[in-house]
Amino acid sequence: MKAPPKRAIFIVLVVLLAVGLVTRGYWQPPLFGLLGIQEDDGRYLGYVEGETSLIAPPVAGQLLERPVDRGGHVKKGDRLFVIDPTVARSEVARAEAALAETKARHENMLTGKRPEEQDVVRAQRREAEASLAMAELELKRQTELLPKGFTTRQAYDQAESQVNQLRARLASLAAQERVGDLSARQAEIAAAAALIVQNEANLAQARKKLADLMPVAPEDALVENTFFNVGEWVPAGTPVVSLLPASRVKLRFFVPEEDIAKARIGRKVSFTCDGCPPDMKASIIYVSPRAEYTPPVIYSQSARTKLVFLIEARPDKVPDNIALAPGLPVSVAPFAEGGA
Repeated sequence: MKAPPKRAIFIVLVVLLAVGLVTRGYWQPPLFGLLGIQEDDGRYLGYVEGETSLIAPPVAGQLLERPVDRGGHVKKGDRLFVIDPTVARSEVARAEAALAETKARHENMLTGKRPEEQDVVRAQRREAEASLAMAELELKRQTELLPKGFTTRQAYDQAESQVNQLRARLASLAAQERVGDLSARQAEIAAAAALIVQNEANLAQARKKLADLMPVAPEDALVENTFFNVGEWVPAGTPVVSLLPASRVKLRFFVPEEDIAKARIGRKVSFTCDGCPPDMKASIIYVSPRAEYTPPVIYSQSARTKLVFLIEARPDKVPDNIALAPGLPVSVAPFAEGGA
């Protein structure tokens, strides 16, 4: 039997290839399904990424408490851990005492002397007034007797001197009484007020250091990991707990270069993932200005070597029963023409 010519075989192969390309829409999906290969149907592929918050103490110390565990959830304000606060609490107590002392001094400067001290000065003034009255009577008597020769000049001079001394003492006591009713000098009051401000700042600093040793969750979050157990020594600045708030979860997906012009900050996209309801929404928050080749983490038969752009999107309201765990593959619907 004569073998068919090579030209005929080539023509038959070309025809079969052409027919296969034309009819691939009918046979390709079932075949890929049997092989376990899923076509992306033009959807953009990506994954979930989380931006964790690392909570660390500013100073070294022993870990006394850690009420949270890996995989648990915390509410805003929940205690995360406690580093030995003995020294920090003593600093707070010292700062509180110093502030109370400066406030008392400032108030004392504003009120003048105590009433009891002023009573002593007033009593001395009344005594001086009585003595002056007696001295003035004696001076008057000496003034009348001197011209008649019934007294000496020396006695008259002593009486006059006594009156002058008592008048000066009375003036001095009156001045002391007025000064005792006054507050301190304005410069001294201002210095005391400035010292109060300084001690208030010292107290705020001491309280902040104490709070840093007993941090609380800044928002509702998942406890992604814990790094130390109770009783261990924690170096300064070393994280003890890592948190993953729901607000820090985002999608990272890759768009071919022919579609990148449709990507805009704030645009809504629809996405889905394994176990997720269909057409969940997310808002684009970042569009990469540079192209790259499809990363190896994205498994796609049709987009394995495409030039793509990275886009990040923040999911909208996620149902409570859905957990968008970092690393979870997602599929994003293609941009619609003229979409917002």
